[in-house]
Amino acid sequence: MSDYFVYIGTYSNGGSEGVYVQRLDMESGTLSPISAHGEIENPSFLDLSPDRQFLYAIGEVGQVDGRPGGAIGAYAIDSSSGTLTHLNTESTVGPGPCHVSVDATGRYVLVANYGGGSVAILPVRDDGSLGEASDFVQHEGSSVNPNRQGEPHAHSIMVSPNNTHAFAPDLGMDKIAIYQIDHGNGKLAAGAQPFMDVDPGEGPRHFDFHPNGPYAYVINELGNTIVSYDYDAEAGTLAATGSVSTLPEDFDGTSHTADIHVHPNGKFLYGSNRGHDSLVICAIDGATGQLEVIGCEPTGGKNPRNFAIDPTGTYLLAANQDTNDIHTFRIDSDTGSLEKTGAVASVPKPVCLKFSALS
Repeated sequence: MSDYFVYIGTYSNGGSEGVYVQRLDMESGTLSPISAHGEIENPSFLDLSPDRQFLYAIGEVGQVDGRPGGAIGAYAIDSSSGTLTHLNTESTVGPGPCHVSVDATGRYVLVANYGGGSVAILPVRDDGSLGEASDFVQHEGSSVNPNRQGEPHAHSIMVSPNNTHAFAPDLGMDKIAIYQIDHGNGKLAAGAQPFMDVDPGEGPRHFDFHPNGPYAYVINELGNTIVSYDYDAEAGTLAATGSVSTLPEDFDGTSHTADIHVHPNGKFLYGSNRGHDSLVICAIDGATGQLEVIGCEPTGGKNPRNFAIDPTGTYLLAANQDTNDIHTFRIDSDTGSLEKTGAVASVPKPVCLKFSALS
């Protein structure tokens, strides 16, 4: 089984050197350092081009070369060593970017700006560098929580598997904005279903699709829930089918969810709890897409803002932002359970993990 390069986004405070590159040993689950790249401040969330030749990292900053908006940087990947070469940095137009996705053609990069409650799309040049944003959409609205939902806060943007639509959960509006992607002009148009409403106060954050079924899922930061949807890929529409809590019934502390991923085999879904510092494990009903909570595993550290499952479905890597570590778990593909491997990597303020197979 081939090893993987792992690209790790971080926050620049706390001794971080930027985007880290490490190697995942698929026999042991151990991460070993390769390099670090500090051209962008607070390069928290990352995504890779479909051909794995380029990496894109958002930078949670206030301006880029005197222009307002957060940053998004482009890097070329050395396929033999995994190291990065910075190509250029562009503005995300809106402030406080928090998430990035690359479309399936590799021609466009989409970003969500939490601070300004907006989304944008940027074209990718032939050399992998970024052009200025070709479209920008400002969200409008609020919801019931005056401390967190007084204005829009786009928290992520995910391109659909068929590459026709983008889904952007907005924590501030309690809505999932749905856009049709105009690949010819680099534009984001309102979908046939422009929004999917989420229950008031839930605060939708991250989103994922089922790998082989007509289902999708959103994890709600404020409500500590995961909602399942029937997903019509051609129309780009959602219909809610159920909801589960991410926390044990006897937990009475403060916790907020963060990340969500469906296992490559489509049988299980995982979500992270910050505060409870755990991963909820859900079984997926293959006939309905609905969820059943079957377990909850501590992440071994504090504030698991992000986690990732390797493409083979063998390991789950949990990034604990506040304890500066990444714990590796082996996944039982039959039961969905997580077993600690004992492998722990020290990385300052880890936020996001992306895999690329060694060439």
